[in-house]
Parts: sequence; C-alpha cells; structure tokens
Amino acid sequence: MYTFQAEDEIAGVCSALGASFGGGIGVTTSSGPGIALKQEAINLAVMVELPLVICNIQRGGPSTGLPTKTEQADLYQAIFGRNSDSSLPVLAAATPGDCFNMAYEAVRIAIRYMTPVFLLTDGYLANGAEPWLIPKFEDLPSIPVQFRTEVEGFFPYLRDPETLARPWVKPGTPGLEHRIGGIEKEDVTGNISYSPANHELMTRARARKVAAVAQDIPPTTIRGEQAGDLVVVGWGSTYGSIAAAVDEVRARGKKVSHVHLRYLNPLPPDLGGILRRFKTVLVPEMNMGQLLTILRATYLVDAVGLNKIQGQPFKVSEIAAKILRLLEG
Repeated sequence: MYTFQAEDEIAGVCSALGASFGGGIGVTTSSGPGIALKQEAINLAVMVELPLVICNIQRGGPSTGLPTKTEQADLYQAIFGRNSDSSLPVLAAATPGDCFNMAYEAVRIAIRYMTPVFLLTDGYLANGAEPWLIPKFEDLPSIPVQFRTEVEGFFPYLRDPETLARPWVKPGTPGLEHRIGGIEKEDVTGNISYSPANHELMTRARARKVAAVAQDIPPTTIRGEQAGDLVVVGWGSTYGSIAAAVDEVRARGKKVSHVHLRYLNPLPPDLGGILRRFKTVLVPEMNMGQLLTILRATYLVDAVGLNKIQGQPFKVSEIAAKILRLLEG
C-alpha cells in the first residue's frame, strides 16, 4: 500500500485513478470543495470504468464555509455533480465504527462493478469516536479480484452479464493492449466512437451497471413497527440522534419507526414499499433537504423535512419534538 499527499486535489484523484489503471485500488479523500476539483477526473473514471473510491468528509459550505464544522450538504454533489449523465454508486457511513464497514463495502462494489464509488462521511463522524472491535482479516468477507489474462475473445468493453462490469486488465499484459481515455467508447471494442446511437447505448449501459448494484443491497432494517403512523428516514451521522429520539418517543407509547440508509445511489430496492406503509415520513438532515427531494421525486411520497444548517449535529430533543408535533398535528 502506498499513501502520499499530492500537490493538489486534481493530482490526488488522477494519481489514485492511475493506481486503479495499474491494477491497484485507488482511494482519494477530501471534503466538498476538494471534491469539486476532483469531479472531472471522477468522470474520467466513469468513462473508462475503473474501480476508484472517493471519500468525501463533508463540512459546512459553500466554498471554505465552516471548514471545521459538520454538514451533510454534498449528497447532490455526489449523485449529480458531474457533467452529462454519469451515474455512480454512493454510500454513507452512519457511525465512526461504521466508516470501516462502508469503506470496505465501497471497495467491494468498485471492484465487482468496475466503477468509481463515493463514500460520504462528515466532520461529526471524522472527529467522533466509539468502541470498535478491530476485525480479524480471516473474518472479513472476501473481495474477489480477477484480472483478465486470456487473449482469445478479449474486448475491453465486453461486459459481465450479471454486473455489466468490463474486464480489468493490467497494463502490459501481452495481447490485451487497448485504448483508454475520456472520449466515448464504441460498445464492446472500446474504440473511439462519435456515433449518436452508440453514445446513447453506452450512456444507458453505464447507468444500468450502477443500477445493478441494487442486487447487492441487503434488506432494509426497520427499527420499530414495520408499518404505522410515522417513520424517520435518515442517512449518515444523524443516526445516533435519530435512534435516541425514536426510542424516547416510543417509550411514550407512540408508534414510530426508524430507517437509516447506507446506500443512497442506487437506493435499496425495498425502500419504496416500506415508505408507503407509513402515514408520515420524516427526513432529518443537516442540509436544506437533499435526501428529502430525492425520496419525494423517486417514490412520490409526501415526505416532511427537518433541516439544520448550523455546523452542528442534531440534538435528540430537536428530532423528538418534531416527531411529536407531526403525530399530534
């Protein structure tokens, strides 16, 4: 493993992408402003379809904003923040210890689907701590890696039927030389193509590949009733505050449930059915309502937002009070 501090954000992500091209797993980290600088190279990773993990430790913005304070305002940036239609998987850690689990999952998805993957954390998680049992290597789930070496039948954009991933080839592998770069690829051959029909075909193929990640998403966990009056949907570092607030309200005899999302693009396949089983959906976020907008647009549910943009995490009392007002309203 090699780590280094590059001279700037662009050099950092390009070096990580170069590592992935060379047969390693590239990881690059920053917060929102640095991610903005990295996006062109991240889009290059989308086009060449190489595994890359991008960690965004979110902070208050825009621009330098509140550089030492927390926020959750880069969800749009992670899902939509590149030119053209360039989908990629987006994951989020819920607790300090969960950062390891989701980073491991990000690497697994990146390699299995040959795609860049975003991992979102934030300043609250980065500066937080919790007891965490260091796992043994032998207990970790395996991440199979297969480099193409067989010459016969090779094409650089020949896709795996299950994942739609293209082959991963180390540079210099005899007989497997191929073209790589940011210009649109011809289907299967990988040659440069300006064909309108081919561009649409490849754009849709890249999107279908990311959508296929949904087949690897585990069933969504619901804390509390499986259906009822109100469900609180969160993501990222709001986990602790939401869980404590839901437990507090449930102790008063109220029917409240909690769903916390770690997979944000694609969303869990069972999420739409879950949301429709509740009369009210509450979405607390440390932004102006980014997940809220996505849930409303995707599932056409009349979700309600609770938004805090102060560079500080939610208090349990703030979420509990909002839950009670909705239940009583």
